[in-house]
Amino acid sequence: MSERENIGNQAAGGDSAQDILLRCKGICKGFPGVWEYLILDHIDFEVRAGEVHALLGENGAGKTVIANILSGFYSLSEGQIYLRGKPVTLRSPRDGLAQGIGMVHQELMLVPTLTVAENVALGLKAGNFTFPLHRVERRVRELAEKYRLQVNPRARVKDLSAGEQQRVELIKVLYHDPQVLLLDEPTSLLTSGEAQQLFAVLREMAAEGKGIVFITHKMEEVFQVSDRITVLKLGKTMGTQATSQTSREALSRLIFGEQEPLQLEREPVSSEQLSLQVKGLQALGPEGTPALKGISFDLRAGEILGIAGVAGNGQSELVEVITGLRRATGGQVLLGGVDMTNRTSRKIIEAGVAHIPEKRREVGVVEAMVVAENVVLKDYRLSPFSRHGVLNLGQITSHTRQIVRELGALVPDLWHTETRILSGGNIQRLILARETWQRPRLLVAVHPTEGLDERAITLTWNLFLTLRQEGTAILLVSEDLEEVFALSDRIAVLFEGQLVGLIETAAAHKEEIGLLMAGAKQID
Repeated sequence: MSERENIGNQAAGGDSAQDILLRCKGICKGFPGVWEYLILDHIDFEVRAGEVHALLGENGAGKTVIANILSGFYSLSEGQIYLRGKPVTLRSPRDGLAQGIGMVHQELMLVPTLTVAENVALGLKAGNFTFPLHRVERRVRELAEKYRLQVNPRARVKDLSAGEQQRVELIKVLYHDPQVLLLDEPTSLLTSGEAQQLFAVLREMAAEGKGIVFITHKMEEVFQVSDRITVLKLGKTMGTQATSQTSREALSRLIFGEQEPLQLEREPVSSEQLSLQVKGLQALGPEGTPALKGISFDLRAGEILGIAGVAGNGQSELVEVITGLRRATGGQVLLGGVDMTNRTSRKIIEAGVAHIPEKRREVGVVEAMVVAENVVLKDYRLSPFSRHGVLNLGQITSHTRQIVRELGALVPDLWHTETRILSGGNIQRLILARETWQRPRLLVAVHPTEGLDERAITLTWNLFLTLRQEGTAILLVSEDLEEVFALSDRIAVLFEGQLVGLIETAAAHKEEIGLLMAGAKQID
């Protein structure tokens, strides 16, 4: 029996108190202003010495929240955390580190202009604001050599690759010699080779008796590195199993459910006219790493194509390139057969493209403007809203009043209510109405029903089916598989910037889509 198998068997089978490094009982977490919804709902979870314990689940399942609570970044609303059987209260990340719990966040928390050692030193306690850099550099070299995390302690972070910066984040935490290490999507910026190297390091740490919590949405990684798996769904645990005693299919059913979602009735797509063609599209992500890796697909007039995938797999970059908010580094975007690659957003709007953005407050509206101004934000230069550069306030008022009434937005006053004071759901209603009233050639809709109540969701779905019937092509990006299945004629699945599946919805199964989203399957 290999060392890893032995450790894994001990982790899966042992239940003595001394084996458990960290345990949480009945953990609840809610946030002010998020209705009465519990982000975490009475979570029981434990981490044992010598194991890599994977947390697996969809976006919004609560994986990152529970890690932030266990490391002291968030306070808990209810429940108790135990460290080696003793109750502890964590008021800050410094408390977490002092108790032997460290976290490596998904978003890099480094100062680019400082050196590696200076970034590590920022986390040290020094009352006079001076740091023993020579000692920090020596310790960084020791950790880098011990765990094969090669990085120059005197290098400036801005000069390092994404993989090297991830090593720095790990060294920052290891500097404090934690017994429990929490890693949130640690491979999101790594190449395949770098990820494999990280897995070897994590196995070595587990062999030393540390407890590793590995948060991921990639199912293949779970089977490569973990001893046990806990599945989270909508803030609740769906069970914990030894990795060797489960399967990809079983995990997919826990994550996405077994019941097949409903597809709304509609006539088959009859048009052969191509509204959108994406050919070999490539683009870089926020960190300068490849986010789109040669994506190709067509979208016909009167068709809804659903884009499914866990957040961070290229959906945002795809939408931004199509709508002119991000430059493509390769490939083409054609609208109605016309090459619109890297054209401005205004040119793309004028070509008949409407956009319901992911970030509604940052991109969808100007919060300081009043409601009526936001409703005509794209059309104020055009008749009937203006003539010879003079706004027709009466026409804008009647148009805005009609839009507000049709989608049930709650707005105190059209010309005196700043959009920033509206709820997210009401802002979403305004954006939906603004982007669809002219019946666009192409509608790019990202999470279109997020924050809406059941009535508004039904109105939105019916609106999309009406647009479809009238010939609008709709590119629907949603993390809600129920919505994707309900509306889409075809489903395209993105994983790590690549199109791994394109399936007719009528022939698709939820479990199959879930496996594609988790990277556990690919359709040629």
